[in-house]
Amino acid sequence: MTQNYKAPVSSTFKKMTTKAILSVLFFLLIYILLILSGIGITALAVIGGIAIIAIKPMFVTIMIGAGLLCMGLLVLVFLFKFMFVKHKVDRSHLIEITRAEEPRLFAFIDEIVNKVQTDFPKKVYLSSDVNACVFYDSTFWSMFLPIKKNLQIGVGLVNSVSEIELKAILAHEFGHFSQKSMKVGSYVYNVNQIIHNMLYDNDSYNSIAQSWGSVNGYFAFFTMVAVKIVTGIQWVLQQVYNVVNISYRALSRQMEFHADAVAASVTGSRPLITSLLRLDLADHSFNAVLDYYGKKIPDSIATENLYQQQSFVMNFIATNSNLHVENDLPQLTPDFLNRFNKSKLVIENKWETHPSTEDRIKELERLNLDVTNDSKALAIGLFQDGVALQSKFTNKLFSSIKYSNAVVFHKNEDFINEYEKDFFTNSFNEIFNKYYDNKNPEVFDIDLLGKESSNKDLKELFSNSAVDLVYNSISLENDVNVLKQIAGGNFKIKSFSYDGHKMSSKDAQELVNELELDLKKIKEDVLENDKQIYFYFLTLADNQNKAEELKQHYKDLFLLDKSYDEKIDFYIKMMNASEFIYRTCTIDVIEQNMRLLKIEEDKFKNEIEKMLEDDIYRKAITIDMRVAFNKYLSEDWKYFNGNQYLEEVLKLLSESLNNYQTVISKTFFQTKKELLEYEAQLLNHE
Repeated sequence: MTQNYKAPVSSTFKKMTTKAILSVLFFLLIYILLILSGIGITALAVIGGIAIIAIKPMFVTIMIGAGLLCMGLLVLVFLFKFMFVKHKVDRSHLIEITRAEEPRLFAFIDEIVNKVQTDFPKKVYLSSDVNACVFYDSTFWSMFLPIKKNLQIGVGLVNSVSEIELKAILAHEFGHFSQKSMKVGSYVYNVNQIIHNMLYDNDSYNSIAQSWGSVNGYFAFFTMVAVKIVTGIQWVLQQVYNVVNISYRALSRQMEFHADAVAASVTGSRPLITSLLRLDLADHSFNAVLDYYGKKIPDSIATENLYQQQSFVMNFIATNSNLHVENDLPQLTPDFLNRFNKSKLVIENKWETHPSTEDRIKELERLNLDVTNDSKALAIGLFQDGVALQSKFTNKLFSSIKYSNAVVFHKNEDFINEYEKDFFTNSFNEIFNKYYDNKNPEVFDIDLLGKESSNKDLKELFSNSAVDLVYNSISLENDVNVLKQIAGGNFKIKSFSYDGHKMSSKDAQELVNELELDLKKIKEDVLENDKQIYFYFLTLADNQNKAEELKQHYKDLFLLDKSYDEKIDFYIKMMNASEFIYRTCTIDVIEQNMRLLKIEEDKFKNEIEKMLEDDIYRKAITIDMRVAFNKYLSEDWKYFNGNQYLEEVLKLLSESLNNYQTVISKTFFQTKKELLEYEAQLLNHE
């Protein structure tokens, strides 16, 4: 029974814990040596300063002695400053709730805490997003003193899971603190914070050094010496940081697996699996609603409850992806998530703190613990008034936005109608089975093909195997490109896995040679299938006396396809040429780069003029875009006046770049969709 199951500590976890402990001890040894060196430098500075003053008390010797003391103190301040830093979590986006306000939720948490055998959180907070976590304000002393943790629960998360799934997620969070061995992770985390503070959080320290150095020339000299010593200490710490950080991240990945096992011991394996599979879709849906209303800010349009619309988007996408929806929650599968990822290349990332969702699910399936109480009730029902809570956080999210006019609140029906319209406008007919979602019709010479009858029917042309062929091609091409980087030494790794076989980086080039042959064959198969698609629809068009119209749609798309890369290249060159604007540069460097930018800009403006005159781009160019383009073309704009950037003119440049890229991409998409819609119409009239 899962009630009596206690998550074991795996041998890998023990191994990573040992490595992490050794890395902490290594840091302590190095740090003690640095402290002893710092104390030694300070002692010598004090003794030397006193000796110099004692030899001949006068202004110069007093300043030298004081400067030496200043140098020693600055080194010591640097070595001990981390002890007084507090890493405080920003809580401005959170709302605290109490047991009196939400008794059912707190009883729910009580049950989890008792099963996990940990302490009840100090405080419980709600946030707006699709997340849950346990957090606390960390200091150096929290390594030695007991710290009560706080629980944060996202309303976007609660809106996307069932009660038992939420129980699994919270059990996972509490699982991080239920085992004594987990304390090691806290030590390593704090050591990382200490080193990070000494390497990167030095604003206040630099201010102290500058103020001391500004006293007089003597102090300035010794302050400079202290800074040189500190720079040396930082170099040593950087090497230690790499060792400790890799150990911490390896342990962190094992801690995630262990916390998953703790969660499975509370609810069984399945609830955490189903929630892991759904959370990316829930987060995407949440952000899709936010993005939608972000675009509505100029029109002063908002919503009173974005979470109801999050649920709609989540289920709408699921339905259009042929996913099963149960109790208003989409049920995703690993096969669905991996449908479009056919990569066989696996490179271990030592800097990742979390294992992949796929690896977590495999481990949970291996545990295969039974579900204790398969409650399908939505988690939002744990709150006294879920709808009021959703509205409260919606209002909190929108409260910081300044609207130009009185806000008009979209009803759910308004959002649904417009979202569906946008979705279908920007997607292809379902008959194509997502075949064209990430590929374009392959380019071939229509006039040379002539007329043939397709040897496949519609179902076969757009079958799942045909779609898999497309994504095999995409994934294989990506794998080959990464392997070329490994073979060329640009990707510094010792080994990798391909199709389940571990290989040395020395074998990468040989593997590239093999895979390029496979890729060539797959691309030939995709091209042949695209030709068969053309023949299939050409037969339909010929029967309806529309063959020439269909050919023209293909020719229009192929013409754009050939020119697309060239036109986008002008955009990329302009982006690269203007990149320096967003970096801190000297005036000489800015002026030199401005001259290079103007060379690219002349070519870019010429392309815009051609685009404005070409009828094929007319539909994608809005009135506002045309006005902005004409303004941009009207003058030889100066972006820098010799002293500072001219923000308004830079805004015009940025707008023109964005509009150009939008028009090129939108025109290609519209032309592609017109072809596919024409083919769909041919089917309707056969």
